[in-house]
Amino acid sequence: MVARALAALAVVLVTAGCAGGRGERARMLPVDHRASLLYVALGDSTVEGVGATTADGGYVARIHRRLRTVYPRAGVVNLGVGGATSGDVVSDQLERAVLLRPRLVTLSIGPNDITGHVPVTEYERHVDTIFRRLTRETSAVVVANLLPDLAVTPRFRGRDTTRDVGALTVRFNEALLRRARASGVEVVDLYRPSQAEIPDRPELVAGDGYHPSDAGYERWAELVWAGVARRIAAR
Repeated sequence: MVARALAALAVVLVTAGCAGGRGERARMLPVDHRASLLYVALGDSTVEGVGATTADGGYVARIHRRLRTVYPRAGVVNLGVGGATSGDVVSDQLERAVLLRPRLVTLSIGPNDITGHVPVTEYERHVDTIFRRLTRETSAVVVANLLPDLAVTPRFRGRDTTRDVGALTVRFNEALLRRARASGVEVVDLYRPSQAEIPDRPELVAGDGYHPSDAGYERWAELVWAGVARRIAAR
């Protein structure tokens, strides 16, 4: 069953970086790099930056620094909260994000849904609500990342629940991809890089065996920035 799920995910990952849903043109960031724009980050403890050794060591701050090299007037609001589930993003973060009128939004959510035994159908419904509101009520480019493979982290590796956690990660990623394609959201693949890199690079994981370290957040930012860069309009 796990092997079949992995094979299915591999197929959909081929289109993970594809831009639009329903035949629409991809939404882009401004052509004018002098434009003022706001970047809003939604999600959980990885968005908050838990595991980094400094306040600006998480991937959101790193993305913002990269963004300012292109758009010097870019601001950032980080709404991420440790422990947040997809339902918490809907109830506690989404309305605030919409009211801020962002031009760029990143979303990272799902591990707490898995560990909190949230059904994948409920997760998919919440993600759909997030994507629909952001794409219909704002002009933001929305970039979401697939969940890293939780099963390869020290917290879950080699335990009785490893296979179940790995299979759930695949199912949650499939759900996120379905909703992203329907809303024209840019998707960044953290799943395959985590599988390939974490086992051989333990320095990517913080001392808690779960969250990214400074090096892990730098790699995370590098991957997410590639998704953002695909939405920067050419002059």
